[in-house]
Amino acid sequence: MARALIFDMDGILIDSMPHHVKTINRVFGAVGIHLDEQTIYDMEGSRTVDIVTHILKRKNIDPGSLDIEGLLAQYQEEFKRTASFRPFEQIRAILPELKEHFLISMVSGADRTIVNHIVDDFFPGIFDAVISGEDVIKGKPEPEPFLKASRMLEVNPRECIVVENATKGVEAAKRAGMYCVAVPTYVSPDKLEGADRIFEDHGKLAQYLLSLK
Repeated sequence: MARALIFDMDGILIDSMPHHVKTINRVFGAVGIHLDEQTIYDMEGSRTVDIVTHILKRKNIDPGSLDIEGLLAQYQEEFKRTASFRPFEQIRAILPELKEHFLISMVSGADRTIVNHIVDDFFPGIFDAVISGEDVIKGKPEPEPFLKASRMLEVNPRECIVVENATKGVEAAKRAGMYCVAVPTYVSPDKLEGADRIFEDHGKLAQYLLSLK
């Protein structure tokens, strides 16, 4: 029986990935580097630093030749300043009701300042545990972020249901031994085939989550 629901942030709670892509490319474009949009979507769920490092290596660019830390700090500030967030209301609306029956956590690969900003603005008082990309050593697709959430919630991984929309996130959830449901927000459904259940949109996902009570 499920005791905890663990939500990804980008693409599940907030429609924000297009803003991430634009901001990353604006910052790295200033130093002459374009990061492929679809690759960023395919790697969604991973820590931002891991996404950037992976793409640079694919372009045969040595990450050590750039001030990655400085560029990512600039990206964080630029993102917070310019991004226009839109919560997925079908999910946000049911969170208070779900909180009456389950422990609720957020596990994101995004940077801590961005995660805190979104939680404070849109989901105050909802989450019993929040994990950002900077709170783990190995981000998704490694299981560490989800396992850390289960420890913070003091529940067995088998008692957790993960709600994801990214290939790396689904892989991480299953490697953590958790049940995983998914919705294809930014990728095609076939890329989420590792999930236990896939819902075509956030409305049907919300109906399912409410049925778990």
